[in-house]
Parts: sequence; C-alpha cells; structure tokens
Amino acid sequence: MTNSAESIRELALLETIERDPDVTQASIAIQLDVAVGTVNWHLKRLIEKGYVKIKRANRKKLRYIITPEGIALRARLTVDYIEQQFLLYRNTRQHVKEHLERVRQAGFDRLSVRGDGDVADICRLTCMEQGMAVVPEDNGPVLTVNGLRIQLEGLHER
Repeated sequence: MTNSAESIRELALLETIERDPDVTQASIAIQLDVAVGTVNWHLKRLIEKGYVKIKRANRKKLRYIITPEGIALRARLTVDYIEQQFLLYRNTRQHVKEHLERVRQAGFDRLSVRGDGDVADICRLTCMEQGMAVVPEDNGPVLTVNGLRIQLEGLHER
C-alpha cells in the first residue's frame, strides 16, 4: 500500500469522483488543495492499476468511472483511515493519562490545556473523564498541544 498521505489523498480523490464522475482535474485540485499536476499523477496511477477508467463524455469533457476494484480500494483505504484515527485517539488518551498521573503525584487536581483542534479536544475530554478539572491557565500545570505533540509544562510540586 502507499504511504499515509498518499492513501488519504487517493481516498479523497476516489470519493470526489464517486460523487461527481464529470468532475474536472482543476476542480478536484481546488477541493483537495493540491496542484493539478498532483491530481493528474494520482489519477494516472489509479487508471494504470485499474481502479479508475476514463470515458469521453464529449470532445473536451472526460468522465471518470470507478471500477469494482476501485470501489474495493476505496473501502480498504476507508478502513485503514479509520484504524489510523482510532490509533491516534487511543495513543493520545494514553499519553494524557500518563501526564495526569504525574500531575496527581505532584499534588494537583486541575490543569490547563493550551491548544486547539481534535488532539486538544481529546486531551480535554480525557482530563474530564479522569476526574481532572480543566481550568483557564494559571500558575499550575499545562498540557500544551502542538499538532500531535503533547507536552506537560509548569509542573511544580506543592
């Protein structure tokens, strides 16, 4: 299988074509926020592997058709994506629980979470689920979320 970024891009490409077989490479590029050349490269690979076929709709227009093999690929890519997301979720929760243990051992029953996005939301929910109050930033411990990285800062024993 391809690497994760390529798999996600191919999944998005197949889903886009499935929704609209008459879609243009330019509009796919805009939807996926990539260059038209990138869309073209992926489409060529998918066509070579038998996952997508091209039919001429008229002189200037192409129609993309996902083959049964392409539908099976989309299903596999979807399952892989979901499994990766659950793995990220479980790993994030485990990492936060380990930080919370250190926070409790230092005598704190609350902390702040700095950051936005899904990983920060998982951190907040895990804290609340574990009985740790999430408060606005003060002088106590802070979980800082930067992308997928979670760091514990400001942990000073009471």
